[in-house]
Amino acid sequence: MTLWEGRLGATAHEVMAFTASIGFDRRLAEDDLAGSRAHVRGLGRAGVLAMEEVASLLGALDRVDEELASGSFVFHPEDEDIHTAVERRVTEIEPEVGAKLHTGRSRNDQVATDLRLWARRELLAVAGRVLSLQETLLRRAIEAGDAYLPGYTHMQRAQPVLLSHHLLAHGWALARDVDRLVHSVDRLDVSPLGAGALAGSSLPLDPDGVAEDLGFTGRFENSIDAVSDRDFVVEALFDMALLGVHLSRLGEEIVLWSCEEFGFVVVNDAYATGSSMLPQKKNPDVAELARGKAGRLIGHLTGMLVTLKGLPLAYNRDLQEGTEPLFDAVDQVSGALVALDGLVSTADFVTEKMSEAAAGPQAAAVDLAEWLVAHHVPFRQAHELVGSLVRDSVERGVPLTELVHAHPSLGAEALSVLEPGVAVTRRTSPGGAGPVPFSVQLERFRQRLELDSQRVSHAREHQVRHGSSGAGSAGSGVAASGGGSEAGADCSGR
Repeated sequence: MTLWEGRLGATAHEVMAFTASIGFDRRLAEDDLAGSRAHVRGLGRAGVLAMEEVASLLGALDRVDEELASGSFVFHPEDEDIHTAVERRVTEIEPEVGAKLHTGRSRNDQVATDLRLWARRELLAVAGRVLSLQETLLRRAIEAGDAYLPGYTHMQRAQPVLLSHHLLAHGWALARDVDRLVHSVDRLDVSPLGAGALAGSSLPLDPDGVAEDLGFTGRFENSIDAVSDRDFVVEALFDMALLGVHLSRLGEEIVLWSCEEFGFVVVNDAYATGSSMLPQKKNPDVAELARGKAGRLIGHLTGMLVTLKGLPLAYNRDLQEGTEPLFDAVDQVSGALVALDGLVSTADFVTEKMSEAAAGPQAAAVDLAEWLVAHHVPFRQAHELVGSLVRDSVERGVPLTELVHAHPSLGAEALSVLEPGVAVTRRTSPGGAGPVPFSVQLERFRQRLELDSQRVSHAREHQVRHGSSGAGSAGSGVAASGGGSEAGADCSGR
């Protein structure tokens, strides 16, 4: 039996197979139950349901929750989506009052609510995993001490930088990801329940009370916008895509650094793979997959934007195409974060190779120019002078140190700048790659990490206080937060 049987005849099997999302949207079960409980309580406050009816419905919903958790819940072929399955089972448990569960509600506002509850929780879970990777980068930066390596531009050696400074460059990019995730959660924290199919209801609903019950900061202002809005999905997909790009960049460096041509890092065996044919191989597959997932994440974002661009208001079934990519994006990013965290945590940095690569005198060429600037030579002239010496050294095969020593504007005094390890200590400007500014940066990063941890923790605590903290106990294929392989389609309202 379909929910629209009173209007239409039997729906073709092919249509049900094409449109059904029950195979994916079971992971919204706990969110659907939470939304239904709040809706029932709201109907009770509005006097639409008697208090004994509210109690019966809440009891039936609790039983469904228990069945899902134990795996004893039996899904039927006509269960198009998780909403249908829950309502059908509630009606079986409480036949008379169960038929009142959907009073004043459409699957349009129902699915929008479920998806916001899911996204609110899961985005904070992703933020927590980002914070864990940041903490690992911080620990490894502290452990790195005064180790240094070449900094690169255009993949050419540019200037020596502290390894710790380089590691925290990734840490700061991830801090922006956490900030975006928290703000995305703030913006999506609006309840659509009460919007109905698109125009609200003639019944005395209580959308403000329902919003408060579910821990939302407020309710919708426009019912049409409430059921058609998937901006929060786009924002979440963008957050995942850019976070994925940052993880890809980290993965790319690990791939480069772990090859013999660089030799800057040795990946722990537990986070590497071998070859089915070549016995000697040790492959950085985790880093490569973190790099490869970025294209998938960007595709999800692009696809959703294209889906939305031509939709008239209000609800259209096209919106179903937004949720499966969201589920997948969160899953893929979560898996990458956990795997990269372990890889970075256990990797062995070969600091001798790093310093050897950064010790050449040409890496300190700009320091020679700045040494001249300190001796009142205009920078452009200093740049030209040092550049000509480097070219002369390369073309004639003469060590740069000899040319510097022989030059009347430089001489023996300037040679100290070219000593191995000296250049990196000369970075003194705020935010720079030298020891003095890095000590300041390190403390600022600690403070930022602590602040962001508090922001995420407080947001999670708010959800727990309102009983909407997680995918909890529901079984029968209900995925826990993040990291799983199960992805789903939007269990669409109609």
